[in-house]
Amino acid sequence: MSTPPTPRPVKKAVFPVAGLGSRFLPATKAMPKEMLTICDRPLIQHVVEEARAAGIEEFIFVTGRHKELLEEHFDLQFELEQTLESRGKTALLEKVREAELPAGRLILTRQAKPLGLGHAVWCAARIIGNEPFAVLLPDVLMKGQQSCLKQMVETYNKVGGNLIAVEEVPRAETKNYGIIDTKDQTLPVMPVAGLVEKPEPDKAPSTLSVVGRYIFQPELFEYLSAFEKGAGGEIQLTDAMAKLIGKQPFNAIRFDGKSYDCGSRLGFIEANIAYGLSDPEISQGVKEVLKRYV
Repeated sequence: MSTPPTPRPVKKAVFPVAGLGSRFLPATKAMPKEMLTICDRPLIQHVVEEARAAGIEEFIFVTGRHKELLEEHFDLQFELEQTLESRGKTALLEKVREAELPAGRLILTRQAKPLGLGHAVWCAARIIGNEPFAVLLPDVLMKGQQSCLKQMVETYNKVGGNLIAVEEVPRAETKNYGIIDTKDQTLPVMPVAGLVEKPEPDKAPSTLSVVGRYIFQPELFEYLSAFEKGAGGEIQLTDAMAKLIGKQPFNAIRFDGKSYDCGSRLGFIEANIAYGLSDPEISQGVKEVLKRYV
């Protein structure tokens, strides 16, 4: 029996950051929603750190208007570093340097019109070329013992193809999520037979929701480039994903941790509480504050 070919490594990741952040207005009137802070760092830094922990080497931001702060955040801040160093603020200096990306590793491309998530991913097609790549939605944080994308890359290196992370949700809430159809939910790697967007609980094929972390083969762009409009009149990533099923291996794995939808105000507050409770510098203080209100 011949040995299956080793999957091509995943070294590029796409971050769709062109959204308006309308659910956080007026806070996001002049500031990108990806720069909203969870504990001690902005959303986008948490997600970039997740990708770095998974071995990603090229970070592709699909941006829109007024997103310059995202680029600035990951750039060298010489005056700030010089000031911190001269004042002996070693710990803070190290935190600032941790946010920097090496020269040539941050790549920006524009999504001129908000035509949907599928279109945003398509905007990175020329940069990705003929390589597998990851997609990370920056308003979803994945908190666990290990980086979610690292878990996925480790599985991908064994099975190849296309891979998505899923998380169990109550059946009553399936109408709020994209849900996968799979024959056996107990498998560690579950072949995906279909994807259903926001099904009613009695029609949901499973209780496993897609949570904003993906690894794709470049053939995905063949379907995105058709610019077919789906739900809401937008070019949907889910529609192109569904067309890959049956043509290429397409699997799902459970994320060992918890996701936080920071695109909603309630999810954003919950994430700040969760990350604050796990921060050794302030965890006790956070507990005391919560006792005052609960």
